Amino acid sequence: MVRRPWYGRDTELSIRMFLVSFLLFVVYLLFIGVLFAAGLDFVSIAVLAAVVLGVQFFFSDKLVLWSMGAKEVSPQEAPRLHALVERMAALADLPKPRIALVSTSMPNAFATGRSPQSAVIAVTTGLLDRLDEPEIEAVIAHELTHVKNRDVMVITIASFFATIAYFVMRSAMFRGMFGGFGDRRREGGASAVVLIYVVSVVVWLVSFFLIRALSRYREYAADRGSAIITGAPSNLAAALLKISGTMQRIPKRDLREAEGMNAFFIMPAVTGESFLELFSTHPSLEKRIERLKRIQQEMEAMS
Repeated sequence: MVRRPWYGRDTELSIRMFLVSFLLFVVYLLFIGVLFAAGLDFVSIAVLAAVVLGVQFFFSDKLVLWSMGAKEVSPQEAPRLHALVERMAALADLPKPRIALVSTSMPNAFATGRSPQSAVIAVTTGLLDRLDEPEIEAVIAHELTHVKNRDVMVITIASFFATIAYFVMRSAMFRGMFGGFGDRRREGGASAVVLIYVVSVVVWLVSFFLIRALSRYREYAADRGSAIITGAPSNLAAALLKISGTMQRIPKRDLREAEGMNAFFIMPAVTGESFLELFSTHPSLEKRIERLKRIQQEMEAMS
Protein backbone atom coordinates (compact mmCIF):
# COMPACT_ATOMS: atom_id res chain seq x y z
CA MET A 1 0.00 0.00 0.00
CA VAL A 2 1.37 3.42 -0.95
CA ARG A 3 1.56 5.82 1.95
CA ARG A 4 0.03 9.27 1.71
CA PRO A 5 2.40 12.20 1.17
CA TRP A 6 2.61 13.83 4.61
CA TYR A 7 2.15 17.55 5.06
CA GLY A 8 5.34 17.79 7.11
CA ARG A 9 5.91 18.89 10.64
CA ASP A 10 3.20 21.16 12.03
CA THR A 11 5.42 24.08 13.02
CA GLU A 12 2.75 25.85 15.03
CA LEU A 13 1.98 22.70 17.01
CA SER A 14 5.69 22.13 17.69
CA ILE A 15 6.08 25.73 18.89
CA ARG A 16 3.01 25.43 21.11
CA MET A 17 4.22 22.16 22.63
CA PHE A 18 7.64 23.66 23.34
CA LEU A 19 6.24 26.86 24.85
CA VAL A 20 3.67 25.06 26.99
CA SER A 21 6.28 22.57 28.21
CA PHE A 22 8.78 25.35 28.97
CA LEU A 23 6.25 27.56 30.77
CA LEU A 24 4.92 24.65 32.80
CA PHE A 25 8.48 23.67 33.72
CA VAL A 26 9.19 27.21 34.97
CA VAL A 27 5.90 27.36 36.87
CA TYR A 28 6.54 24.03 38.59
CA LEU A 29 10.12 24.96 39.52
CA LEU A 30 8.74 28.08 41.21
CA PHE A 31 6.08 25.94 42.86
CA ILE A 32 8.67 23.54 44.29
CA GLY A 33 10.74 26.52 45.45
CA VAL A 34 7.77 27.96 47.33
CA LEU A 35 7.03 24.60 48.95
CA PHE A 36 10.65 24.39 50.08
CA ALA A 37 10.64 27.96 51.41
CA ALA A 38 7.43 27.21 53.30
CA GLY A 39 9.17 24.46 55.28
CA LEU A 40 8.47 21.27 53.35
CA ASP A 41 11.27 18.74 52.94
CA PHE A 42 12.74 19.48 49.50
CA VAL A 43 14.44 16.07 49.16
CA SER A 44 11.19 14.21 49.89
CA ILE A 45 9.30 16.36 47.38
CA ALA A 46 11.95 15.84 44.69
CA VAL A 47 12.20 12.06 45.22
CA LEU A 48 8.42 11.59 45.25
CA ALA A 49 7.99 13.76 42.13
CA ALA A 50 10.76 11.86 40.31
CA VAL A 51 9.27 8.46 41.17
CA VAL A 52 5.73 9.42 40.21
CA LEU A 53 6.90 11.15 37.02
CA GLY A 54 8.91 8.06 36.07
CA VAL A 55 5.86 5.87 36.56
CA GLN A 56 3.81 8.33 34.51
CA PHE A 57 6.36 8.38 31.68
CA PHE A 58 6.96 4.64 31.39
CA PHE A 59 3.48 3.39 32.28
CA SER A 60 1.24 6.21 31.05
CA ASP A 61 -0.36 4.05 28.37
CA LYS A 62 -1.30 1.36 30.90
CA LEU A 63 -2.64 3.96 33.35
CA VAL A 64 -4.80 5.62 30.70
CA LEU A 65 -6.14 2.28 29.43
CA TRP A 66 -6.83 1.13 32.98
CA SER A 67 -8.70 4.33 33.83
CA MET A 68 -11.07 3.70 30.90
CA GLY A 69 -11.40 -0.04 31.42
CA ALA A 70 -9.86 -0.62 27.98
CA LYS A 71 -8.78 -4.14 27.01
CA GLU A 72 -6.12 -4.84 24.41
CA VAL A 73 -7.43 -7.10 21.66
CA SER A 74 -5.58 -9.43 19.31
CA PRO A 75 -6.12 -9.75 15.54
CA GLN A 76 -8.10 -12.93 16.25
CA GLU A 77 -10.43 -11.09 18.64
CA ALA A 78 -11.02 -8.06 16.39
CA PRO A 79 -9.87 -8.88 12.83
CA ARG A 80 -11.79 -6.09 11.10
CA LEU A 81 -10.52 -3.41 13.47
CA HIS A 82 -6.93 -4.66 13.25
CA ALA A 83 -7.05 -4.68 9.45
CA LEU A 84 -8.44 -1.15 9.40
CA VAL A 85 -5.83 0.23 11.81
CA GLU A 86 -3.02 -1.55 9.95
CA ARG A 87 -4.19 0.01 6.67
CA MET A 88 -4.35 3.52 8.16
CA ALA A 89 -0.97 3.13 9.89
CA ALA A 90 0.60 2.14 6.55
CA LEU A 91 -0.87 5.21 4.88
CA ALA A 92 0.47 7.39 7.72
CA ASP A 93 3.92 5.70 7.50
CA LEU A 94 3.72 4.58 11.14
CA PRO A 95 4.31 1.23 12.83
CA LYS A 96 1.04 -0.50 13.62
CA PRO A 97 0.00 0.46 17.16
CA ARG A 98 -1.50 -1.86 19.71
CA ILE A 99 -5.29 -1.83 19.73
CA ALA A 100 -7.69 -1.70 22.66
CA LEU A 101 -11.46 -1.81 23.02
CA VAL A 102 -13.56 0.00 25.62
CA SER A 103 -16.93 -1.56 26.30
CA THR A 104 -19.23 1.46 26.51
CA SER A 105 -22.09 2.89 24.47
CA MET A 106 -20.33 6.27 24.34
CA PRO A 107 -18.80 6.65 20.85
CA ASN A 108 -15.21 7.82 21.23
CA ALA A 109 -11.55 7.03 20.60
CA PHE A 110 -8.17 8.05 21.95
CA ALA A 111 -4.44 7.44 21.54
CA THR A 112 -1.88 6.94 24.26
CA GLY A 113 1.79 5.97 24.55
CA ARG A 114 5.06 7.86 24.82
CA SER A 115 6.23 7.13 21.24
CA PRO A 116 5.03 5.66 17.93
CA GLN A 117 6.66 2.36 18.93
CA SER A 118 4.66 2.13 22.18
CA ALA A 119 1.42 3.69 20.95
CA VAL A 120 -2.02 2.29 21.65
CA ILE A 121 -5.20 3.24 19.78
CA ALA A 122 -8.36 2.63 21.77
CA VAL A 123 -11.90 2.79 20.42
CA THR A 124 -15.21 2.24 22.14
CA THR A 125 -17.75 -0.36 21.11
CA GLY A 126 -20.22 2.50 20.78
CA LEU A 127 -18.07 4.08 18.07
CA LEU A 128 -17.77 0.82 16.12
CA ASP A 129 -21.54 0.28 16.34
CA ARG A 130 -22.55 3.77 15.19
CA LEU A 131 -20.03 4.78 12.53
CA ASP A 132 -19.60 3.52 8.98
CA GLU A 133 -16.21 2.11 7.97
CA PRO A 134 -14.98 5.26 6.16
CA GLU A 135 -15.90 7.30 9.25
CA ILE A 136 -14.07 4.85 11.54
CA GLU A 137 -11.04 5.12 9.24
CA ALA A 138 -11.15 8.90 9.60
CA VAL A 139 -11.29 8.64 13.40
CA ILE A 140 -8.37 6.18 13.46
CA ALA A 141 -6.39 8.49 11.14
CA HIS A 142 -7.07 11.36 13.58
CA GLU A 143 -5.66 9.33 16.47
CA LEU A 144 -2.67 8.20 14.42
CA THR A 145 -1.88 11.84 13.72
CA HIS A 146 -1.64 12.44 17.48
CA VAL A 147 0.90 9.62 17.56
CA LYS A 148 2.80 11.00 14.55
CA ASN A 149 2.86 14.52 16.03
CA ARG A 150 4.06 13.09 19.39
CA ASP A 151 1.66 15.35 21.28
CA VAL A 152 0.18 12.55 23.41
CA MET A 153 3.12 12.39 25.82
CA VAL A 154 3.27 16.17 26.20
CA ILE A 155 -0.39 16.42 27.16
CA THR A 156 -0.07 13.40 29.47
CA ILE A 157 2.85 14.82 31.45
CA ALA A 158 1.34 18.32 31.53
CA SER A 159 -1.94 16.94 32.84
CA PHE A 160 -0.07 14.94 35.47
CA PHE A 161 1.66 18.01 36.91
CA ALA A 162 -1.60 19.94 36.95
CA THR A 163 -3.16 17.09 38.91
CA ILE A 164 -0.30 17.19 41.43
CA ALA A 165 -0.83 20.93 41.93
CA TYR A 166 -4.55 20.31 42.41
CA PHE A 167 -3.98 17.70 45.12
CA VAL A 168 -1.43 19.89 46.90
CA MET A 169 -3.98 22.71 46.78
CA ARG A 170 -6.59 20.49 48.41
CA SER A 171 -4.07 19.19 50.93
CA ALA A 172 -3.03 22.73 51.87
CA MET A 173 -6.66 23.69 52.42
CA PHE A 174 -7.26 20.59 54.57
CA ARG A 175 -4.11 21.04 56.64
CA GLY A 176 -4.87 24.73 57.05
CA MET A 177 -8.16 23.79 58.65
CA PHE A 178 -6.85 20.90 60.77
CA GLY A 179 -3.26 21.56 61.74
CA GLY A 180 -1.07 22.93 58.95
CA PHE A 181 2.28 21.65 57.70
CA GLY A 182 4.68 20.57 60.41
CA ASP A 183 4.61 22.36 63.72
CA ARG A 184 1.97 25.06 63.69
CA ARG A 185 3.53 26.52 66.84
CA ARG A 186 6.40 27.79 64.76
CA GLU A 187 6.14 31.46 63.93
CA GLY A 188 4.74 31.87 60.45
CA GLY A 189 3.29 28.34 60.28
CA ALA A 190 -0.17 29.59 59.43
CA SER A 191 1.24 32.01 56.85
CA ALA A 192 3.11 29.15 55.19
CA VAL A 193 -0.11 27.18 54.77
CA VAL A 194 -1.84 30.19 53.23
CA LEU A 195 1.12 30.81 50.91
CA ILE A 196 1.17 27.18 49.74
CA TYR A 197 -2.56 27.23 49.11
CA VAL A 198 -2.45 30.48 47.11
CA VAL A 199 0.54 29.36 45.02
CA SER A 200 -1.10 25.98 44.40
CA VAL A 201 -4.22 27.71 43.12
CA VAL A 202 -2.15 29.91 40.78
CA VAL A 203 -0.13 26.94 39.49
CA TRP A 204 -3.28 24.92 38.87
CA LEU A 205 -5.01 27.79 37.04
CA VAL A 206 -1.97 28.51 34.84
CA SER A 207 -1.67 24.79 34.06
CA PHE A 208 -5.38 24.55 33.33
CA PHE A 209 -5.37 27.25 30.67
CA LEU A 210 -2.01 26.31 29.11
CA ILE A 211 -3.05 22.67 28.74
CA ARG A 212 -6.37 23.60 27.18
CA ALA A 213 -4.76 26.03 24.74
CA LEU A 214 -2.43 23.24 23.58
CA SER A 215 -5.15 20.59 23.60
CA ARG A 216 -7.48 22.62 21.37
CA TYR A 217 -4.83 23.27 18.74
CA ARG A 218 -3.61 19.66 18.70
CA GLU A 219 -7.17 18.60 17.81
CA TYR A 220 -7.10 20.92 14.77
CA ALA A 221 -3.72 19.43 13.78
CA ALA A 222 -5.05 15.87 14.16
CA ASP A 223 -8.15 16.73 12.12
CA ARG A 224 -5.90 18.00 9.35
CA GLY A 225 -3.74 14.89 9.54
CA SER A 226 -6.82 12.68 9.24
CA ALA A 227 -7.89 14.58 6.14
CA ILE A 228 -4.44 14.08 4.58
CA ILE A 229 -4.19 10.38 5.47
CA THR A 230 -7.67 9.44 4.24
CA GLY A 231 -7.92 12.00 1.46
CA ALA A 232 -11.53 12.59 2.55
CA PRO A 233 -12.06 15.36 5.13
CA SER A 234 -15.83 14.92 4.80
CA ASN A 235 -15.60 11.47 6.40
CA LEU A 236 -14.15 12.91 9.60
CA ALA A 237 -16.72 15.71 9.57
CA ALA A 238 -19.50 13.12 9.32
CA ALA A 239 -17.95 11.10 12.15
CA LEU A 240 -17.68 14.14 14.43
CA LEU A 241 -21.31 15.06 13.77
CA LYS A 242 -22.47 11.51 14.58
CA ILE A 243 -20.38 11.33 17.76
CA SER A 244 -21.59 14.73 18.95
CA GLY A 245 -25.22 13.88 18.23
CA THR A 246 -24.98 10.58 20.08
CA MET A 247 -23.54 12.25 23.19
CA GLN A 248 -26.98 13.77 23.79
CA ARG A 249 -28.36 10.28 24.41
CA ILE A 250 -25.58 8.96 26.67
CA PRO A 251 -26.50 8.87 30.40
CA LYS A 252 -24.98 11.84 32.24
CA ARG A 253 -23.46 9.52 34.83
CA ASP A 254 -21.45 7.77 32.10
CA LEU A 255 -20.27 11.12 30.75
CA ARG A 256 -19.20 12.30 34.20
CA GLU A 257 -17.20 9.11 34.76
CA ALA A 258 -15.31 9.66 31.48
CA GLU A 259 -14.79 13.44 31.64
CA GLY A 260 -11.34 13.06 33.21
CA MET A 261 -10.21 11.65 29.85
CA ASN A 262 -11.59 14.52 27.76
CA ALA A 263 -8.14 15.81 26.78
CA PHE A 264 -7.46 12.44 25.11
CA PHE A 265 -10.82 11.82 23.40
CA ILE A 266 -11.57 12.79 19.80
CA MET A 267 -14.72 14.46 21.18
CA PRO A 268 -15.17 15.53 24.83
CA ALA A 269 -17.63 13.59 26.96
CA VAL A 270 -20.13 16.43 27.27
CA THR A 271 -23.51 17.19 25.79
CA GLY A 272 -24.02 20.07 23.37
CA GLU A 273 -21.83 23.13 23.00
CA SER A 274 -23.02 24.98 26.07
CA PHE A 275 -19.60 25.00 27.78
CA LEU A 276 -17.25 27.92 27.17
CA GLU A 277 -14.58 27.02 24.64
CA LEU A 278 -11.97 28.77 26.80
CA PHE A 279 -12.48 26.06 29.43
CA SER A 280 -12.76 23.18 26.98
CA THR A 281 -10.13 20.67 25.94
CA HIS A 282 -11.47 20.81 22.35
CA PRO A 283 -12.43 23.52 19.88
CA SER A 284 -16.12 23.78 19.10
CA LEU A 285 -17.67 21.30 16.70
CA GLU A 286 -18.66 24.13 14.36
CA LYS A 287 -15.07 25.39 14.06
CA ARG A 288 -13.73 21.89 13.42
CA ILE A 289 -16.32 21.25 10.71
CA GLU A 290 -15.59 24.61 9.10
CA ARG A 291 -11.85 23.87 8.97
CA LEU A 292 -12.48 20.45 7.45
CA LYS A 293 -14.68 22.05 4.79
CA ARG A 294 -11.86 24.44 3.89
CA ILE A 295 -9.40 21.55 3.63
CA GLN A 296 -11.88 19.71 1.38
CA GLN A 297 -12.11 22.77 -0.89
CA GLU A 298 -8.30 23.06 -1.02
CA MET A 299 -8.00 19.39 -2.01
CA GLU A 300 -10.63 19.72 -4.70
CA ALA A 301 -8.91 22.83 -6.08
CA MET A 302 -5.59 20.94 -6.31
CA SER A 303 -7.07 17.84 -8.02
